[in-house]
Amino acid sequence: MTVIDSSGWIEFFADGPQAGVFATVLKDPSKIVTPTIVIYEVFKKLKRDIGEQVAELCLGLMRKTTVVALDENLTLLAVELSLEHSLAMADSIVLATAQAHAAELVTKDPDFPQIPGVRLV
Repeated sequence: MTVIDSSGWIEFFADGPQAGVFATVLKDPSKIVTPTIVIYEVFKKLKRDIGEQVAELCLGLMRKTTVVALDENLTLLAVELSLEHSLAMADSIVLATAQAHAAELVTKDPDFPQIPGVRLV
């Protein structure tokens, strides 16, 4: 399983220089776990910066993944990871979701330096 951080979804749908790397990961949505906070961040940014049509296209793909809502257990794990790795709230929730689902976190966000289970693109 794989969790794609908001930066990866945005890179792909904005057709950034590393979009091809994320395209490979996005080939099989059934193997992707998507935290609801990623849906929030990505939809907001794409709608604001690129347009509603692209944001809706991305949302459609995200809905084909396993969407995971934030619950109490995930919240408490995110707190521990935030303290351990000095991560912001959203980043710690994304990492906690990946760890809770034994998934690799794929990101281009440098806020995840050398954390086991994280692949920095």
